[in-house]
Amino acid sequence: MNRISRKFLELKSKRRKAFIAYLTVGYPDISTTEKLVLELSRLGVDMFELGVPFSDPLADGPIIQEASAFALKNKVNLDKVFSLAKRLRNKIDKPLLTMGYYNPIFNYGLERFAKNAKSSGLDGIVVPDLSLEEDKDLRKSLSKYGIYLISFLAPTTDVSRIKHIARNAKGFIYYVSVTGVTGARNKLAKGIFNRISYLKKSVKVPICVGFGISTRKQFKTITSLSDGAIIGSAIINKIKENIGRKDLVNRVSRFVKGIIPS
Repeated sequence: MNRISRKFLELKSKRRKAFIAYLTVGYPDISTTEKLVLELSRLGVDMFELGVPFSDPLADGPIIQEASAFALKNKVNLDKVFSLAKRLRNKIDKPLLTMGYYNPIFNYGLERFAKNAKSSGLDGIVVPDLSLEEDKDLRKSLSKYGIYLISFLAPTTDVSRIKHIARNAKGFIYYVSVTGVTGARNKLAKGIFNRISYLKKSVKVPICVGFGISTRKQFKTITSLSDGAIIGSAIINKIKENIGRKDLVNRVSRFVKGIIPS
């Protein structure tokens, strides 16, 4: 069984919800990314999205865009992400996913990408700019190695499309809580609870919510109906605030610990 599915079964048995943390690989450097994953795993983060830096991250807000540009200057690429994932896999058994745009994956080669993702210990792939109509080749390559291609749903997704996406979904559904880009927000999107309630009746795999969650209160509120939440921009912003400090990992870890429900 894929680690993602296994983790959700474990969380369900414990009546807990998934805390999924996003980190841009190489921001501010790969060594720090590795230390953060290990420390956040120790604190109780359930899964990790390893962000692959890209020059045109359309779905991301200014915080993650800046982190991505920073990492690109450090010459972070897919091979370095795979190398990091392999080191992490030797130290932790929690689900590891990459989050990256399709262009680098396509240029890398779909079969080569899937094979190296498997050998590095990755469990899932998140590709925000790949539509359902265009994902068949990548999904086929990944499925050969037991790796999940995570599907997206948004507030604008119509009923017929929801059914189509639900039939192909593996691991969990990434529900984009807002129409827009990533970024921490003070309020949750209007109507989100009615939307999640409807999706829970239509989708068999777990539903995790991303885009805009940045506090413990928001996490607990959003997971009162959903199966988990993805937090990225708030963590990246905390890294930015502490770049250059020797205690960066400790400060970011304390921030994340403050979000994880006790």
